[in-house]
Amino acid sequence: MIINYKNTITVDEVNTIRKAMQWRQDNPKQLQASLYGSALIVAAYDQSKAVGMARLLWDGGGCASITSILLPEYKKIGIETELIQRILVYLQEKLQPGYGIQVDVRAWEGQESIYKDLGFQLSTVERRGIPMHICLTNQIELTDRMFEQTGVKEE
Repeated sequence: MIINYKNTITVDEVNTIRKAMQWRQDNPKQLQASLYGSALIVAAYDQSKAVGMARLLWDGGGCASITSILLPEYKKIGIETELIQRILVYLQEKLQPGYGIQVDVRAWEGQESIYKDLGFQLSTVERRGIPMHICLTNQIELTDRMFEQTGVKEE
């Protein structure tokens, strides 16, 4: 298997991966805006098939976040590591003397070891506060029941 890496991916390819992961499909317009607003996208392809991607959300200063998705059958063969490494190299190239960038990730389903191997540390309450989030939507079916979110109803 030869995996190729590109800095682009289509909305349809992302939603195909999300569907295979049994995640909801993102609204195409919103997903396109997300891709366009990313500082960097790294997508993995097995021949012409998109199998995963990581995307960098960065303010150009000291705060960055990486999100990633990968088809289940392509996990644990080094693709996730390569996706994240490419983003970290990009950020390291942007560092200037005296600069620092805090890079946050959310580890899912055993990814902790991948991130630890790349130098990430577990955030603790004492060092980073308590992780919190909110899901804003006006469509109740898009909310995440795991977090007991409720939708914002339109009047």
